[in-house]
Amino acid sequence: MTEQPASEPSGQVPLPNVELEAGTCWLVATPIGNLGDITLRALAVLAACDVVYAEDTRQTRRLLSRYGLHKPLEAYHDHNKDRAVPRIVERLQSGDRVAVVSDAGMPCISDPGFTLLRALREADLPWTVAPGPSSTLSALVLAGFEPDRFVYAGYPPRKKGARGRWLQELLDLGCTVIVLESVHRIRSTLEILAELAPERELAVCREITKLHEETLRGTATALLERLTGPRLKGELVLLVRGNGGAKSESVGP
Repeated sequence: MTEQPASEPSGQVPLPNVELEAGTCWLVATPIGNLGDITLRALAVLAACDVVYAEDTRQTRRLLSRYGLHKPLEAYHDHNKDRAVPRIVERLQSGDRVAVVSDAGMPCISDPGFTLLRALREADLPWTVAPGPSSTLSALVLAGFEPDRFVYAGYPPRKKGARGRWLQELLDLGCTVIVLESVHRIRSTLEILAELAPERELAVCREITKLHEETLRGTATALLERLTGPRLKGELVLLVRGNGGAKSESVGP
């Protein structure tokens, strides 16, 4: 992609002019909550591509409309990836310029994007990224835990027994651990952690970049006392401090 200065009406932030190479797939990061967090380069790629593949086309349409972009939208998600991926490959082989977005953050991170990457590698097709917001890295900074060595582990297993074994393996690593958890299972996960590592400091980051953004820190037991009511809504990132971190019984910002 080449970039040149773009002329825009006075008062508007200019987007870079972009020239997307034919047959290239762009993986474009989108906001994790605040629509103002999308980058100018991401908007320029979305404006210049031939088609946008999205997890939820309704959500992506709202994002595009916010910035006056109107592009053909196709669905690509876990339930249709077996049909969508061959179609994307076919479009790229015919020279289309394809952008792929997830509902939030970088495609391929805890979404079906890797299925596409595997197909692109097999077909020897090029891809690149327009980077941007990340809930995991944002949470790492918000938690204030040691960032020099950390593991991102995605979503825990649904079954409680498997989740306990999975968490124990992560605790044994000794470094900061970042996981995603739903509001429906966060209390169950904290109960497991209260048994496995009662003194380990944790953090729960919720509604990152949104109006009610909040970071709670403390032991699993302390967090269980606070995660009730409105706090059991929205998106959550759970962090476990490495076992070199100090014990903390308090919960605070």
